[in-house]
Amino acid sequence: MNTTINADAAELAKFSDLAHRWWDADGEFRPLHQINPLRLAWIQSLCPLSGQKALDVGCGGGILTDSLARSGATATGIDLSTKALRIAQLHALDAQTENVHYREISAEAMADEQAASFDLVTCMEMLEHVPDPASVVRACATLVKPGGWVFFSTLNRNPKSFLLAIVGAEYVLNMLPRGTHEYAKMIRPSELAGYCRTAGLTVSHSRGLSFNPFTQRYWLNNDTSVNYLLGTQKSAS
Repeated sequence: MNTTINADAAELAKFSDLAHRWWDADGEFRPLHQINPLRLAWIQSLCPLSGQKALDVGCGGGILTDSLARSGATATGIDLSTKALRIAQLHALDAQTENVHYREISAEAMADEQAASFDLVTCMEMLEHVPDPASVVRACATLVKPGGWVFFSTLNRNPKSFLLAIVGAEYVLNMLPRGTHEYAKMIRPSELAGYCRTAGLTVSHSRGLSFNPFTQRYWLNNDTSVNYLLGTQKSAS
């Protein structure tokens, strides 16, 4: 059993303090609400969700988890923030979302407990907030069934992403609370792809996510220089 908790106490506290705002579409988590339909549609295009067993790692208040369930999957969301999980559970009750469950457990502990149990695993906007992102990638690879999909999204690390994702989003446009992201923890696509290959995942698809501050519109494209998503698969053999 892996007894080491791969979590940053300061990061957990930061998001726990904002837990009550998870489902305020005009609050601090507005960007997540805006990009959620894009992420969901991209996942659906590669892995139709109906009848699938899905795991959302680092689910927070359950924005994506809830959508996975509403798209036909049996969805489980896991996180280490007690407050965020309570909000997720309350929202599921209030919205009467079926086939969605939440647990306070790390990805590594879940992997020890339920290896090869899920048809798809998502890990969105979470890797840049943990001390050892490669450990989470390995856990995700362990959790997915052979032939299953694992989807990641995170922030690239370069001068452009520093200017747009930190200076622009947090200090100029006030789209996110200041201190949401740390430049040193951002992950280059080549680094994440390396973690995936080491964990036995094949990177087959990538997409970039862009934002126009004037129209307040997000869209997916091929520019992975700031926000990006990777679609990976575990070998069927």
